[in-house]
Amino acid sequence: MLRVLKMVILISVCSSAVVGKEPADTNYDEAKVPAYELPDPLIDNAGQSVGREEWMPHRRGQVLRMFEESVYGKTPPQELSVRYEVMETDPNALDGRATRKQVAAFLGEEAYRIDILMYLPNASERPVAGFVGLNFNGNHTVHSDPDILDRGQGKERGSSASRWQVEAVIDRGYALATVHRDQIDPDNYRNDFTDGIHPLFYREGQTKPEPTEWGAIGAWAWGLSRVLDHLEKEPRVDAKRIAVLGHSRLGKAALWAGAQDTRFAMVISNDSGCGGAALYRRCFGERIHHMIKPVGYWFCTNHHQYQHREDALPVDQHMLMALVAPRPLYVASATNDRWADPKGEYLAAKHASPVYELLGRPALKQADPPPPGQPIHTTIGYHLREGDHNITEYDWDQYLRFADQHLSR
Repeated sequence: MLRVLKMVILISVCSSAVVGKEPADTNYDEAKVPAYELPDPLIDNAGQSVGREEWMPHRRGQVLRMFEESVYGKTPPQELSVRYEVMETDPNALDGRATRKQVAAFLGEEAYRIDILMYLPNASERPVAGFVGLNFNGNHTVHSDPDILDRGQGKERGSSASRWQVEAVIDRGYALATVHRDQIDPDNYRNDFTDGIHPLFYREGQTKPEPTEWGAIGAWAWGLSRVLDHLEKEPRVDAKRIAVLGHSRLGKAALWAGAQDTRFAMVISNDSGCGGAALYRRCFGERIHHMIKPVGYWFCTNHHQYQHREDALPVDQHMLMALVAPRPLYVASATNDRWADPKGEYLAAKHASPVYELLGRPALKQADPPPPGQPIHTTIGYHLREGDHNITEYDWDQYLRFADQHLSR
């Protein structure tokens, strides 16, 4: 029998900066950023320098394991059977510009269901590149299209359309696929790991993840890879040219998905902040102890020990970005989103650059982030946008330009 998802809407501290309810100890003063020393991604656990030949077979694996053990938790190694069933197709969606496909993925013996919404551009005569991302409020919210299945999420149809820019993606010749994050793992204060995909992997007698096993971000990242699995079977999509993207906490998931699953050809983080693109050690804006009480389930339980002691982490987020190398990576920030630490997001990308350069890819050179509206597009892309914590038409325009640069044939 299918588990019933708890559809409890989370009003988390991740939006508190927007409504002016920051925790009292929030630091927004650059003068109060502590002195810090970042772990060097190119020095291995034995203290030895790593060259180009040692990165992929040796050091990359060490870094990945440290993130598993101290931040996101380890994804279960066992495979889960997945059956994909096309539930609906319309070859004349969006006034004939696209084909809409709605696919149900049935997971494991219990046939736990996840719904994939896909749009494929009709103008292309050969397999296309595309974007994969999770949405916050249900597939039917990403566009006003009346035929998108509403799985009872309770949100207005098309209410998140500005965050998806479906027509712009299609008209540029890219496919788009999305899944509601709560179908993979519910994002609510009472997340006890009983109503998402976690129980599908439990050992006999297990009721919650072990301290170094995955939390919600790990589950969401796993779900993104299952969408890519399906795209590999879609003849109209070139699954070797797929970008994974996400906004806010789903940007954290996109980074972790791209770090683990090297099949993703490009990785995009939009305003992902603490636990995503921003450096922990700056202690600016959101910090670990701000997240643990309301949303500690995003991470592995082992992550909780680093509250107020970010400098004890064996990793920092520049090393997460280094795991994407040499694939294209894009990080975006917004001027008013101080909670997500725009400067810390840029600096993490900057400090990932030595790994990109080691692997022969141009990366970020300048010490400080560029002014708003002056994007940088190398193998690592970055922009700072005027405005608030959101994903906008401007952001999408940059991602499409970056994709044209890196995913075109």
